[in-house]
Amino acid sequence: MTTLYDLPLSELAEYRPPLDEPADLDAFWATALAEADRSPLDPVFRPQKTLLRTVDVFDASFTGAAGQRISAWLLLPRDRPAKLPCVVQYLGYNLGRGLPHDYLTWSAFGYAHLVVDTRGQGGKSVPGATGDSWSAGPHVPGFMTLGIRDPAQYFYRRVYVDAVRAVAAARAHPSVDADRIVVAGGSQGGGITIAAAALAPGVAAAMPDVPFLCHFRRGAEIASEGPYLELVTWLAAHRHRAGEAFATLRYFDGAVLASRASAPALFSVALRDPVCPPSTVFAAFNRWGGDSEIRVWEWNEHEGGQGAQVAEQASWLSGVL
Repeated sequence: MTTLYDLPLSELAEYRPPLDEPADLDAFWATALAEADRSPLDPVFRPQKTLLRTVDVFDASFTGAAGQRISAWLLLPRDRPAKLPCVVQYLGYNLGRGLPHDYLTWSAFGYAHLVVDTRGQGGKSVPGATGDSWSAGPHVPGFMTLGIRDPAQYFYRRVYVDAVRAVAAARAHPSVDADRIVVAGGSQGGGITIAAAALAPGVAAAMPDVPFLCHFRRGAEIASEGPYLELVTWLAAHRHRAGEAFATLRYFDGAVLASRASAPALFSVALRDPVCPPSTVFAAFNRWGGDSEIRVWEWNEHEGGQGAQVAEQASWLSGVL
């Protein structure tokens, strides 16, 4: 088990580091989303036969960035009113959408639940169903440095656009209340949640759990495990391109994008987290543009609160929606 190595909680609560926000940040994302909008969203929900007795399962898909189809699962409580709030869930690093029975919690709470595949991922322990039809220059194995020399080619540009389109896809289902869309996810999914809340119009609530993809420089400086180390490895090999890399990453930094989000948010942070150091989480939380709360898991590492956090989220959502 790691030991505490980041800032004291009293300092984290006030942690607002200077951030290099691009002058053209809003224009950059307006262009990316407009490019995607040239392709019809074309959401498809195919009913699946399963042995699950309490939910209806749909193999879902929609058109994401660069005209590519993105897979998802949609789970609906079998006994449901006409319209339900929907939790749109984004996944952790290199996890795919897996199997429908892996995701029964939110439908059990009475929500529609859209589980969004992350393009190109799902090669580790939970399989995915969506490729990434894009090529980029030299990169460290993984996704952190894929296309890092150009913001227009960076991997997470496509992922964040997919995330926004997923919100629109959820709204398209007749059983979903379009005014009550919640975005949620842990780790990488938490970082994508921040981006979706910042970039997708009309999100009702956001729940970033131990979010990744926030305050990249700080993560590269002090994380002792996990994907930020891919960035360290790339920088060690490309010694003269650090400025170029961080110039790209500032467009995707959850600590920068958080100020664009206005929906109420429930964050979580684990104070012994070696993957997403607490200061990186608070850098985003402290800049959130709407009402926000954070649950602090003092003795946990990157697993955060797990089931306890889900219970906190369910209770919190009942008072928000």
